[in-house]
Amino acid sequence: MTETHLTLAEVEDLARRAHEGQTDKAGRPYAEHLAAVAEGVRARGGDDGQIAAAWLHDAVEDDALSEEWLAAAALPARTKAVVLALTKRPGEEPEAYARRILATPGALLVKEADLAHNADPGRLAVLDEPTRKRLTEKYTRMRALLGLGESGTRR
Repeated sequence: MTETHLTLAEVEDLARRAHEGQTDKAGRPYAEHLAAVAEGVRARGGDDGQIAAAWLHDAVEDDALSEEWLAAAALPARTKAVVLALTKRPGEEPEAYARRILATPGALLVKEADLAHNADPGRLAVLDEPTRKRLTEKYTRMRALLGLGESGTRR
């Protein structure tokens, strides 16, 4: 018997509902970030599983959905693994986070799209200077740990 998985449209709808009412650091609806990351994955040649993971990449970390929900969800194992790889743990060092992403097939492409959107100059421009500086340094460091160039492309 073939397992039926959620469609991308169903995953998008689920992610939008899970993050409903949440905003990003600039006060924009959080779903805009999820949509941008999903489109970034698509534009970089990601497959449907990676696009689904892009929609869900912050759901467990932000407590929008639980790890238990993810484990039981009608999603491919690789998609679940990518979501968990991108879920930062409390107190986790950036180096450990980067190692997990690099060790998980399909995760780097999703994180690359996430970093590209997070570091978008238009998004950063609306933040106060200390926040902009802190986030720019954080994203630059993570790109380096993941072996991504300054523009966010793989070396």
